[in-house]
Amino acid sequence: MSSRANNLPATLLSSLPDGQLSHSVFKTMSETDAQLERFAWLGDELAVAIWRRDTPVAETSYNQPGHHTLSYYLDGGHRTERTELPGLYGAPKRLCTLPDWHESSWTVRGQMHFMHIYFLPQHFTRRAVVELDREPRELTLADRTYFEHERIGHLCAALADMPWDGPDAQLRANEVTHEALSHLLLAQSAPLQQARVRGGLAPVVRRRLADYIEANLAQNITLGMLAVLACMSEFHLVRMFKVSFGMSPSAWIASRRIEHARVLLKTTDQSLQQIADACGYADLSHFSHRFRAAIGTAPSRYRSILLA
Repeated sequence: MSSRANNLPATLLSSLPDGQLSHSVFKTMSETDAQLERFAWLGDELAVAIWRRDTPVAETSYNQPGHHTLSYYLDGGHRTERTELPGLYGAPKRLCTLPDWHESSWTVRGQMHFMHIYFLPQHFTRRAVVELDREPRELTLADRTYFEHERIGHLCAALADMPWDGPDAQLRANEVTHEALSHLLLAQSAPLQQARVRGGLAPVVRRRLADYIEANLAQNITLGMLAVLACMSEFHLVRMFKVSFGMSPSAWIASRRIEHARVLLKTTDQSLQQIADACGYADLSHFSHRFRAAIGTAPSRYRSILLA
């Protein structure tokens, strides 16, 4: 797209959810002299955009956008600095993280070519249970300006070079983006600055439940089983589970089954029936239906796209 971002078709801006992207970083960028080269929704409420700016000097500010942004410089930015950090300039391969609560002002000078990945806070923190053994409510994305990370940078460069048009291309881009966010969680998560966390499950109980679910995805896991493991009533468990895991027990189990299926489809040559059995689905039809509803494509198509 070669038109200036502030002259974008109304259909594109109207496709952005109110309270998420339409009043935040994308909207802020669209009101500057920046040109939007590419934009795509990647599924899972993830979005990616590539912008280009070339201006003598301009000021840009962000004010609590309500979503997280990962910025990757493709080219330029050598004279662009954050007002709060004078003398620290951008450059190709440098990254910035703008959390949902973020506020900043920037002085933009000269040419810039960069990519933004927009994602919701829960996409970031729900990984904490599995990947960091932490509760989602304990963490947020760190506010970082101009840092480098070899693996995240490699994934961002690959994403920028990939096609995004069409369901197959978007699925590949979705996989790359999720991998980048996993590395971002490990490298740039920070304790959430708030009052002492109250309620929820004790850490040892949370780990016990998480480990049990992972080890028994092939089985029928009931709320009663989890309540016995947690030594509490089903009613109390549901409340505490949602606080500590960020979703209900049934939703967590469903998400872990889908994730396990994704891994098996990508890393093994097991048949679809074997994968359905390993992930606890009643039959192959049920597995295919659930997978398509979650991912947007059938398991067989998912495998062929990612292994092509």
